[in-house]
Amino acid sequence: MPLNIFVLAKQVIDPEMPRSAFQVDRENRRVVTPPTLPPVVNGFDENAVEAALRIKDSEPAEITVISMGQSFALDVMKKPLSMGADSLVLLQDDAFDNTVDSFAVARALTAAIQKIGPFDLIIAGRQASDWDNAQVPLAVAELLGLPSVTIGKKVEVGDGRVTVERQMPDGTEIVESPMPALVTVSNELGQPRYPTLRGIMAATRKQPVVWSLEDLGLDGEQLEPQVETVDLYVPVTEADCEFIEGEDDADAGRLLALKLREAKLV
Repeated sequence: MPLNIFVLAKQVIDPEMPRSAFQVDRENRRVVTPPTLPPVVNGFDENAVEAALRIKDSEPAEITVISMGQSFALDVMKKPLSMGADSLVLLQDDAFDNTVDSFAVARALTAAIQKIGPFDLIIAGRQASDWDNAQVPLAVAELLGLPSVTIGKKVEVGDGRVTVERQMPDGTEIVESPMPALVTVSNELGQPRYPTLRGIMAATRKQPVVWSLEDLGLDGEQLEPQVETVDLYVPVTEADCEFIEGEDDADAGRLLALKLREAKLV
């Protein structure tokens, strides 16, 4: 029997977009999606797809990519299929708006995972580039009662167990867990593979499964936010620069030292 691997992926605003294009609707506490800039698949989630594909390279596996959102760019979300994933499940509903927090997302993803059926491994990116919360995968693991291993740079499976090499601040750590389990991966895993022409052509022929809130057996009350966003704004940074001049370099250094002492910085 092939391994059943689920990958969690998120559509996000392109983090490489110009700073001038980034806007915040402070009144409604949400980020405004630039209409002229296409979204992308979260970079860490592309690493998660790559981790699943590396497992598939070594042994039979079926890879299902699951994503939740309000409005998808289909050509963007089909990228994991063109990379080599087998199927795509999109959770799309008007209820999945900007008021939905990480815990509601986790509930919806958990419902989809349970609806799809048995699995051996769930792989996700360590965090999303839009909010950087890193909460959803761990909440999914908690709801499913799974062991979880975070910040993996290498993922291998064998004999019903998953072995993860974790990226640590001062080195690496090897963790082994029985499956089913959930693993989050980081960019230290390496560059995700580029879609091939054959993969792109195959992806165009595949249609994603689209499920609404009703299809998942959930209602609006189950998506009530557990975290309240009090304010959302782009911070303003202001700085004054003063050039210290002197008769020569030594005199300029002396005057600088006096300035720093007056400011109680030295």
